[in-house]
Amino acid sequence: MSLETFNAASPAEAAARIRPCADIDGWIDEIVAARPFSSTDRALAFAASAAERWSASDVDGALAHHPRIGERASGASAEAELSRGEQAGLGTPSEQTASELAAANAEYEGKFDRVFLIRAAGRSTDEILAECRRRLGNTAEAEAVEVAVQLREIALLRLEGVLTA
Repeated sequence: MSLETFNAASPAEAAARIRPCADIDGWIDEIVAARPFSSTDRALAFAASAAERWSASDVDGALAHHPRIGERASGASAEAELSRGEQAGLGTPSEQTASELAAANAEYEGKFDRVFLIRAAGRSTDEILAECRRRLGNTAEAEAVEVAVQLREIALLRLEGVLTA
């Protein structure tokens, strides 16, 4: 969908197209209501600003659509397809790295009671593993901030893809 098509779409259609970016109703509603945007950069800047207001419950709700890093998302939903595409860039990790990532994921989930979320685009599996290990040293409060930052980065990359397709 191009920016022009997004601007001209009905509110329901526009919302449906961007929901896989981050399933946060208030954020989606703000973006849809702010149309038309004069450029993709303006749309992304607006979306970034709106994402700064996400609450902890917004982030937790959106996390429900994200699989564990290193695991293939199942299903045919737009979110699953986006996740598979994002993680495909990681390539196939070595057996040892895959095992270490699974263990780090399990430790993370045990500590923070949520899936480890990181923007996979532009990162290697080794970088992601190192980040997971580093973030295991975070307090719950510090980690909540990092998760929100990562979710915003993912959402904005996905939104850019929607608006430039």
